[in-house]
Amino acid sequence: MLVKFNNNPLPKSFNSIFDDFFNESPASWAKNPPVNIYESKDGYHLELSVPGRSKEDFKVSLEKGLLTISFDKKEENKNEELKTVRREFGSASFKRSFTVDDKIDAEKIEAKYENGILNFYLPKKEEVKQSPKQISIQ
Repeated sequence: MLVKFNNNPLPKSFNSIFDDFFNESPASWAKNPPVNIYESKDGYHLELSVPGRSKEDFKVSLEKGLLTISFDKKEENKNEELKTVRREFGSASFKRSFTVDDKIDAEKIEAKYENGILNFYLPKKEEVKQSPKQISIQ
């Protein structure tokens, strides 16, 4: 497995991710947005569901094999003319990390935010195929 989910110091298997996802309440998803991970022959595709944000609000870094995606909630401007009667919109801060294997070409990772989904493409490195070598006996 080339991409692993890391919310805890210990790596999790995809089965435990699946179990954790369905055992968490929707309220906790706001803290840790749900993620989809797909594999193709050329790389991995990560999708984070993070609607209602701007791409400038995200911080993404890759350091020592750890891809970290975070969002810090910004202070809202209060409008003195309006009294809040009910508030259901929220944008809690979060931080998600993924272990990236050395088989991923880190220089070519791409990210795009569109329609509330933060998409990442992590391409696999091209395998260097070694051709057979004839060794002469002397």
